[in-house]
Amino acid sequence: MSETQALFDVLRQSAAPAFADALERHVRDAPDHKLGRINALAFAAAHGIDEERTIAGFLHASRLGLFELSWNVLCPGCGGVLDANTSLKTVQSEAYTCALCAAGYEPTLDEMIEVTFTVSPRVRHIEAHNPHELSAAEYFRQIYWGSGVDLPDDDYEQMVEEFLLETLELPPGDKAVIALQLPAEFVIVFEPVTHAAQFIDVSGEPTKERRNLSLVFDRTHRHNETISLQPGPLRILVENHAEVRTLPSVCVAGEALHALLGRRRPFLTAKRLLSNQTFRDIYRTDTIDVDQRLKITSLTFLFTDLRGSTELYERVGDLAAFDLVKTHFSVLNEIVAAEAGAVVKTIGDAVMATFPTPDRAIAAAMRMRDAMRKLNHERSSEDLLLKIGIHEGPCIAVSLNERQDYFGQTVNIASRVQHLATAHEIFATGAVLQDPATAGLLSERGLNPMTHNVTLRGITNEISIFAIP
Repeated sequence: MSETQALFDVLRQSAAPAFADALERHVRDAPDHKLGRINALAFAAAHGIDEERTIAGFLHASRLGLFELSWNVLCPGCGGVLDANTSLKTVQSEAYTCALCAAGYEPTLDEMIEVTFTVSPRVRHIEAHNPHELSAAEYFRQIYWGSGVDLPDDDYEQMVEEFLLETLELPPGDKAVIALQLPAEFVIVFEPVTHAAQFIDVSGEPTKERRNLSLVFDRTHRHNETISLQPGPLRILVENHAEVRTLPSVCVAGEALHALLGRRRPFLTAKRLLSNQTFRDIYRTDTIDVDQRLKITSLTFLFTDLRGSTELYERVGDLAAFDLVKTHFSVLNEIVAAEAGAVVKTIGDAVMATFPTPDRAIAAAMRMRDAMRKLNHERSSEDLLLKIGIHEGPCIAVSLNERQDYFGQTVNIASRVQHLATAHEIFATGAVLQDPATAGLLSERGLNPMTHNVTLRGITNEISIFAIP
C-alpha cells in the first residue's frame, strides 16, 4: 500500500466518507491547476457535499499532510492575492496595496483573507509547486488570482488573449524590450510576481513616432503615476532587479479583463474558519500571534449560562450536578458545531460561542433551548434553565491566555444581553434581527419577537433588545 493510500485510509476515520472519496478521486484525476489553492466551498458545491463537512475534511487532510493550508490576503477589487502565508501569524502588515487596482486596503478577516488548500508535493507534484516555471497566463490563473475569482476551464486561454497584448519571461538581472503598437485603450503594464504596474492612458490622434518607456521591477517599487500617450508604436525597456523571474505583461483594461474579474464566487474566509469547531480543535493556540490584532467587520457572538446553577449543586449534590452540567456542555458543543459555529471558551457554567452569520446563531439558540427542555422532560425536572444572549458586530481576533479569543464592544454587549435574558426566552439585539436570513428563519417558525429598549452598563446609548419566545 502506498503512503498516500494509507493517509487517505486514515482520513476516512475522521472525515465524511463522501468527502474522502471525492477528494481521493480529485487528487488522482484533476488537472494540475485544480489542485492548487482549492476553494473549499466550490469543491463542496461541485461534489454535492455539505460545506461544513467539506471544510472539516480539508482540515483533517491538512493535519495528515495530504494538503497544505494557505492564508491569502486578497485585493477586494481585482481578487488578486497580495500576500500568501502558511500561517495567519505572518499576516502582520496594517495595510496592503494592490498595484493593479492602485488602491490600498486594511486587512480584515471577513472578505480580505481567504483560506485555500494545495495538494502536498509528497502526494502529487503539480505545476504550482514551481510557480517560476509557469507561463504568464498560468501564473495569473494559479498564483495571482484568489479562489474567489471563478476562472473558466474551457476558454480561459482565449479570454486571457483578449486583453493580454504582450508578455515575456525575464530572468533575474536581465533586460529586454517589448515592442508593440499601442491601441486607443487604457493599458496597464503589470508584473504579477513583484506586483508592479504602470498605467498608460492611450488616447488622441495616432502617431508614427516611436516612444520609449523604461521600467524596473524589484520588490520595493509598486506603482508609477499614470502617463498619457497617443496610439502608435512603443518600445518598453524592462529590467528585472528582483531575485526571481518576472513576467512583464501588457494588458488592455477593457471589457474582456473586467468580464473575467467580474466572475466571482464565495470562498472560505479566515473569519469563517476561525469560527469553525474542527479548526479550533485541531489548531488550538497555533493560530494568532500574541501581539496580533486582526480585525473582523462582522461576527456573531452567543453567550449562554445556566440559571440557578448554585442552587442546583445544593439541591442534587455536587456529583450529580457536575454530571448534569457536563451533559449540558456536550449538547451545546454539538449544536454549535452543527450550526457552523465554534465554542471559544467556557466560564463556569457559561459558554461563549461565535458564528459567521446571525441566522446560524439564532438557529443554534433555538436548538439549545429545545435540547434543554428535552433533558428536563426526561428528568421530570426544571434543573437546566438556559439563559441565551446574541449580538453581532465588529471585533478583534486576539490570542489571550493561550487561546484564540475575541475582544471589543460587540463581545461586551453580547455578554450583557445574556445577563438580561430569562430562562425561557432568547435575547438578541437589533443588529441580529436586522439580518434578512434571521428574519426569514423566525418568520418560517411563526415567531414574533417582542422588543424593548435597555441601557447596558458601559454603553452610552440605549439599544433595542428582542425577546424570541
